[in-house]
Amino acid sequence: MKNSEQLYKALSERILILDGAMGTMLQRYKFEEEDYRGERFKDWEHPVKGNNDLLSLTQPQAIEEVHKKYLEAGADIIETNTFSGTTIAMADYHMEDLVYDLNYESAKIARKACDEYTAKNPDKPRFVAGSIGPTNRTASLSPDVNDPGYRAITFEELRVAYKQQCEALLDGGSDILLVETIFDTLNAKAALFAIDELQDERGIKIPIMVSGTITDASGRTLSGQTAEAFLISVSHLNLLSVGFNCALGADQLTPYLETLAHNSEFYVSAYPNAGLPNAFGKYDETPEDMARQIKEYVEKGLINIIGGCCGTTPEHIKAIADLVKDYPPRKLKEFV
Repeated sequence: MKNSEQLYKALSERILILDGAMGTMLQRYKFEEEDYRGERFKDWEHPVKGNNDLLSLTQPQAIEEVHKKYLEAGADIIETNTFSGTTIAMADYHMEDLVYDLNYESAKIARKACDEYTAKNPDKPRFVAGSIGPTNRTASLSPDVNDPGYRAITFEELRVAYKQQCEALLDGGSDILLVETIFDTLNAKAALFAIDELQDERGIKIPIMVSGTITDASGRTLSGQTAEAFLISVSHLNLLSVGFNCALGADQLTPYLETLAHNSEFYVSAYPNAGLPNAFGKYDETPEDMARQIKEYVEKGLINIIGGCCGTTPEHIKAIADLVKDYPPRKLKEFV
């Protein structure tokens, strides 16, 4: 991977900034059904409003604008607009056949924006992270309370879907593959298996970020793992980073990041929500509030990569970037 050397060099020098929420920013455009469809899908037989990944094909200028706002705010790493870019998730819109196209074009949009900002300031290279969401199926749990042995998806089906997504993300110019918002580690293992296959087939080493999500105050993922168990489950691969995102605000995430920081030989990432959602599903935490909470991460030396998830905006990312620039990155542990 041509930018890997720059990426590892940057990580050794400073805390890298990941971007914030794509969905939060897209809500500002107030796109309706016809905006999602664009010209290409104006006669599509099924509703498509809400399929944000599709906007990479029908409203690419909006996706590029969002990326550039985050780059302007100081982001080093930009996520592609592909959180639901698998055949499994796209089945909701009957758009399974578009998966390669969606991921390829999304990666190209992010690549173009990053290259533009790297050219402006070569001392601050920008990187594209191909976003790989968890899908809307779980391999570990039954969706039917009356049939606990039932599974809505198999490991092999997940592997095939993830591999197709990853191929397109790499072809479109991603520097990193980011397996994120992991609520079921078995799903993540299928993605990691697919990525490992691609590394062998293409003869390349892909920087892989893995980010789980702690779903509630019990400190466990949805499939029941503690932070430490999650780390152990994904540590068989040589990862770039391991971390947590979504579900919780910055202060609630601290103890779980401590677990990772003290036990992991990889870089540690975090991109929390802007607090917890209010009664209307909105996120109230201001950029200043969030930066104040993240100060604990850097004072304790817990992180190497920091960004924002649900409810975060370029203003949040700028406040975080302004804060962490004065702190050194977490030092990697060496385990014998």
